[in-house]
Parts: sequence; structure tokens; C-alpha cells
Amino acid sequence: MSQNTTLAVYQLRRIEPLRDVFAWAYRPSCARYSAVRQSIGEPDPFRLRYRDLLSDTVAALVRAAMNKQQAIAQIHERAERAMPEADRSRVIERAETEALSLHEGNMARYRLRPSDFERWRAA
Repeated sequence: MSQNTTLAVYQLRRIEPLRDVFAWAYRPSCARYSAVRQSIGEPDPFRLRYRDLLSDTVAALVRAAMNKQQAIAQIHERAERAMPEADRSRVIERAETEALSLHEGNMARYRLRPSDFERWRAA
């Protein structure tokens, strides 16, 4: 904000310059938001529907420090218990993908501690 704008607001009690500065800064912000929103796309309804199950499953695999074969068996068992057969294969695939793509940068999404993650990675 320029010195003239500050003087106009405080000494002359005119808010128009402040409004203009706000509008000037707001326009590029709207453009950036729109670009980011378009690049992200729409949320996946399937992923939202099974978000809790997927998160709980991945967290359980890590906390139990399961190896790959044990993890796959656990994913299949949870899917058979918790969902209709039509969605089962897609949830299994998604859970396996999320477990394999787990790293230090996204482990907080599953409410995991670094010690849990390190123990699982070692296994």
C-alpha cells in the first residue's frame, strides 16, 4: 500500500483507496484459485465413499508391520467383510496402491507415527 493510500485512509478517513488496493490484489488471487481448482478436478465419489475404510486398512497394515503377502491378505479380508461385491475389486486395488505409495510425506494422512512407518518399511 502506498504512503498516499495510507494517508487517505487514516487522515482523510477515505476508504476508497484501500478498497481499490484490495480489489487490485484480489483479482489475481481469484485467477490463481480458478487455475488450481481446474487442475485438481472433481473429487472421486468412489474414493470419498470408502475413504475411512481405505485409511483404516492402510493404517492397520503399517501398525502391524505386515509384509507384502500379509498386507494383501488383510486387504482382501477387510474388503470381503465391509463392502458389496461390485465395489470390492476396485477397493482392493485402491488400498494396495495407497499402501505401496506410502512415504514420509503422506503418512500423516493415515494418522501414523514415524516409528510405525519406519518399522513397517523395515519389514
